[in-house]
Amino acid sequence: MTQIPPYDGYIFDLDGTIYLGDTLLPGAVDLLSQLRRAGRQVAFLSNNPTKSREQYVTKLTKLGIQASLADVINTTYVMVEWLKANAPGATVYPVSEQPLIDELTAAGFPISEQAGEVKIVIASFDRAFTYHKLQVAFNAIRAGARLVATNPDRFCPVPGGGEPDAAAIIAAIEACTNTRCEVNVGKPSPIMARAVSAMLHLPPRRCLMIGDRLLTDIAMGAEAGMDTALVLTGDSTRADLPAAPHQPTYILDDLTALRV
Repeated sequence: MTQIPPYDGYIFDLDGTIYLGDTLLPGAVDLLSQLRRAGRQVAFLSNNPTKSREQYVTKLTKLGIQASLADVINTTYVMVEWLKANAPGATVYPVSEQPLIDELTAAGFPISEQAGEVKIVIASFDRAFTYHKLQVAFNAIRAGARLVATNPDRFCPVPGGGEPDAAAIIAAIEACTNTRCEVNVGKPSPIMARAVSAMLHLPPRRCLMIGDRLLTDIAMGAEAGMDTALVLTGDSTRADLPAAPHQPTYILDDLTALRV
């Protein structure tokens, strides 16, 4: 068990930290209940854009974890907020699943497959990726559209293994267009770190970032000025630590090792 000093805000990754697939990971419910009783602020942060924030709230609630929309940030939300600030009203083409499309539409961003109209191509985790989508992205970028992305993950952890994630979609588009992704809003991006700090109304130094990935969760927290806790229930292992660009402040076998 690891005793740590108290923080005002606790930021949790979801996949591989709180749950894996539809299975709660050890210690999650008890730890979050302790934090709520102690009056600590809690946020849930995910790079996975294949669910809406509402779906994340529903999933957490069904798993027995108290959560509201105001507690959850994922890359569909952060992408839309980034577009509002940096490309208001731009016509976009999302290579993505439905949740991102729905959020873009709700925010008033026109979606088109016409190369002359598209200003921004958004690469995302898309399990329905097709050659047609690649062709549309190719045509748009060749006509001058910018390439941005929701998240840089190579794979998404699932029970028994993983699924190719947004990095595969980004690589395919980059390869055929000979261009580079300009902006990636997901962890470890400072764009995501600023979004969660703003949601909690807390400076990074008063928050603890807890996650299972050294290159996204821990890197984002460290680069933002947060203390970090690596849980060994998902992607990263102790064997990965020597090569990691950022070392976690704490290393936990699972969330049962963390007490407040």
